[in-house]
Amino acid sequence: MLRKRRPMMAEINVTPFVDVMLVLLVIFMITAPLMQHSLEVQLPQESTEPVQVKEIPSVTLKGNKKVFWNDDEMVNLVILSRKVKEYLSKNQNGGVYLKADKKLDYGFVMQVIATVRRAGVENIGMITEP
Repeated sequence: MLRKRRPMMAEINVTPFVDVMLVLLVIFMITAPLMQHSLEVQLPQESTEPVQVKEIPSVTLKGNKKVFWNDDEMVNLVILSRKVKEYLSKNQNGGVYLKADKKLDYGFVMQVIATVRRAGVENIGMITEP
């Protein structure tokens, strides 16, 4: 018996190629969110022009994590929220200045800012040394 010879196939079988590409896609989709890139940035230490300070209250954060309302009354975060609400009941579009010690951790400062925002303040100004 003679076998008929098939003609040579000139097409490339892409099925294995597609399988490999899909596996690589899945691997990259899983690993991409895990790769966190951070840039090392040194913030500028430029001075800015002084801004006219309005007569609004300030929240002062000392290095030992003590919070002061208007630089004279020591408060905790619950009382701070009440003080801000009292102030806003008299001044509808009032804002608050924030003075924080540079040695404080970022999380504590953000916790105080969140407390002031939840009390209803939209505008929070940061005070720095000239």
